[in-house]
Amino acid sequence: CGPAGSGPAAAQAQEQPVLEAVLSAAAEEQNGTDSAKAPKVNCEERNTTGIDRFTLQILNVSQDLMEFLNPNSSDCTLVLFYTPWCRFSASLAPHFNTLPRAFPTLRFLALDASQHSSLSTRFGTVAVPNILLFQGAKPMARFNHTDRTLATLKAFIFNQTGIEPKSNVAMTVEDWEGPLPSVLTKGIDWLLVFSVLFLAGFIMYATIRTESIRWLIPGQEHEHQE
Repeated sequence: CGPAGSGPAAAQAQEQPVLEAVLSAAAEEQNGTDSAKAPKVNCEERNTTGIDRFTLQILNVSQDLMEFLNPNSSDCTLVLFYTPWCRFSASLAPHFNTLPRAFPTLRFLALDASQHSSLSTRFGTVAVPNILLFQGAKPMARFNHTDRTLATLKAFIFNQTGIEPKSNVAMTVEDWEGPLPSVLTKGIDWLLVFSVLFLAGFIMYATIRTESIRWLIPGQEHEHQE
């Protein structure tokens, strides 16, 4: 699924070469022979004292991801770019909703890529779901597996951070209900609607202007009268 406001051109934004360099280096390390021996990202685990409920936080349209990422910290956050109308995002939802309980010392955020097009462009999100691991405000690794399950997500986090998941955590009925929706929602692609209206208006304007210009060309008026 492709989010609104992104595409091949958007993926070539100014920050993209830096992002790809970081993620490529992480991928090379992940494919190395010692990938299972040492973590790639040294995450500072948060203090969970006093926290009773570990859950995923979904950003609304007015919230900026950068406000939730501390550039001066070494704590880690797993961020999901999704769209509610994408079936792959919907199938991933219950698995991703389970992760905060499996890794209580990490933070988990999700945002609708169609509502945060600037962030999608900045981090090269040309398709959803897209999962990035941040350390502070810096993207360190991208989840590239096509099999998006709780098991593969746990393995990805463990391989990158060395943090082991809690063994007694499994998906529940509540994880299928939210906070990330697992049921597809039908919506209007306003970008497509505006694009069609713009093209229709441009064609009408060009046609009218062409007729007006034709009358200004010498000889066209006499030819029309004859």
